[in-house]
Amino acid sequence: MTASSTITVTSRAFQDGGKIPKKYSCDGDDVSPPLAWTGLPVNAGAVALVVDDPDAPRGTFTHWVLLDLEPVTTSITEGQVPVGAKQAANSAGRPSYFGPCPPSGTHHYRFTVYALSEATGLPDGAKLDEALQAIDARTLVRGRLTGLYSR
Repeated sequence: MTASSTITVTSRAFQDGGKIPKKYSCDGDDVSPPLAWTGLPVNAGAVALVVDDPDAPRGTFTHWVLLDLEPVTTSITEGQVPVGAKQAANSAGRPSYFGPCPPSGTHHYRFTVYALSEATGLPDGAKLDEALQAIDARTLVRGRLTGLYSR
């Protein structure tokens, strides 16, 4: 996904390049952290969020995919899925948040927000590959917050 990065993504829970609190991992409450973003283009038709770990032993592991958030949405509350948003399957095969849970070492967790030209129209529980392809095909711009976690 090669879209330009004009969206600024932040969290009250951790800074870009900072440590993700245990609460948001498999070692804690395993709830999604609060997120906020600015810089969506006025022509955005929807928003998507992908949380992944490029350091996973078998290649990038996707922890969470949110699809078709209303373009007026500028934040996500801790542990919540915005009304109207859909969750695609993650790499574990479940349509839910799966917090950081590295087998060893420190991993980078990327929280990437995408402004989409239009909603994907995919249902809750859509297959991961299908969801990522739909996001890629509709991305106008993106922004990223990266957090670190080790056990």
